[in-house]
Amino acid sequence: MSPLHERIQEYLPLLVTGLWQTVAVTLLSLVLASTLGLVWALMRSSGTRWLSLPARYMVEFLRGIPILVVLFYIYFVMPELGLDLSAFQAGVVGLALTYSCYIGETFRGGIEAVDRGQVEAAKSIGMKHGKMMRRIVLPQAVRIALPPYGNNMVMLLKDSSQVSVISVAELTMQGKMLASSTFDNMTVFTMVAALYLCLTIPLNMLMRHVELRMGAAS
Repeated sequence: MSPLHERIQEYLPLLVTGLWQTVAVTLLSLVLASTLGLVWALMRSSGTRWLSLPARYMVEFLRGIPILVVLFYIYFVMPELGLDLSAFQAGVVGLALTYSCYIGETFRGGIEAVDRGQVEAAKSIGMKHGKMMRRIVLPQAVRIALPPYGNNMVMLLKDSSQVSVISVAELTMQGKMLASSTFDNMTVFTMVAALYLCLTIPLNMLMRHVELRMGAAS
């Protein structure tokens, strides 16, 4: 077997290719999940049953299904119903749907944690619901929801490895293929773990910095 530094130099380009796929899957899923999660949160906090109940049932439904099953259903079953997505697209949609529920609950918790006295005061002066949400509720809800939202981001990044089961060539899949062809499991998966840490540690540091800045601003 060749020296360790030569193996690292040999393996790294392929793993970095997978790393960029991981970043792409994570970012696209996060944008979609955050957008959809905000919709769920606003619907559930609206106080209107015909909005809150469908959102509640959808969230409970999606939270009750494992991510792998969601991915399998979108990639293997939906083509039979006329929706044929690539493995990458199916992975992004599956992760986004699942994480929209958790992010939505995070946003809803932030919204409901805002002092009700401020909400009542806004209503008493005739402020419309949309304006009240934009100017009073959501700015405070963002600060409250930021720490758990940061945790959701890190969990989504790590769970992006799940899309390897539908053949998305992200970091974990590249690691498995490389290990199976070289039989150098220890080196390959140590490098995979190190590359994940290169993403998660800076992300955690960034979120702590943003939390401190927002806390100081408030």
